[in-house]
Amino acid sequence: MPDIHKAPLDIKAVIFDYGQVLCLEPTPEAIEQMSGFFHLTPDQFRLLYDSSRLAYDRGDFTPTAYWSWLAEQAGVVLAPAQIEALRKCDIEMWSRLNQPMIEWIAALQSRGLKTAILSNMPAEMAAHVRRHFAWMANVSCPTFSSELRLVKPDPAIYQHCLECLEISPSQALFIDDRQENVDGAKNLGIHALRFDSVAQLHSDLKTLRFTPLPELDHSDPEIAMQVGESARD
Repeated sequence: MPDIHKAPLDIKAVIFDYGQVLCLEPTPEAIEQMSGFFHLTPDQFRLLYDSSRLAYDRGDFTPTAYWSWLAEQAGVVLAPAQIEALRKCDIEMWSRLNQPMIEWIAALQSRGLKTAILSNMPAEMAAHVRRHFAWMANVSCPTFSSELRLVKPDPAIYQHCLECLEISPSQALFIDDRQENVDGAKNLGIHALRFDSVAQLHSDLKTLRFTPLPELDHSDPEIAMQVGESARD
């Protein structure tokens, strides 16, 4: 595989994960609210939630079956109204957009690059994203696990996205917050970066000599702090 830090990039498309890349991490308040339905601490609930999430993302569970299964593991029984409340909270907590990244998608598109989303996402959330986010209309290839019954890092889901984009692996840049998904992309010859923050991504893309870069709002205290930390590293 070529060393992307030495070779110039010929990128035709940027592929984005959704969770904690295009949207923000769930708030502690949201996790605490959901954990209360199961009589678990937030940490206990998050472990349970994450343990079966890939199966839900793949479409193995309906929403009702997923929340009922979690309740069974926690030793509680949920009423239909509680399941509905959990479904609503789950969608809301993954709907807080990372605005600088959404704006960067538009900037990439304005320069003629294709964009795609490659996300492990349950069907209910995928439908919400398609229905409520206007910017999705300009994404060339929305690729959601529940619609293909495949989850990252299965090579087949990356290949499906590449075929949709009509590009080779070396012409794609993939951005994801999970190392196992980044590694899965690299194993196919896709250029890939792990996302931690907008400032970190900006720095890594400069190293790769890839432009355009996401704009940094230095008036944002969080971004300013991230930029300072990147400079010290």
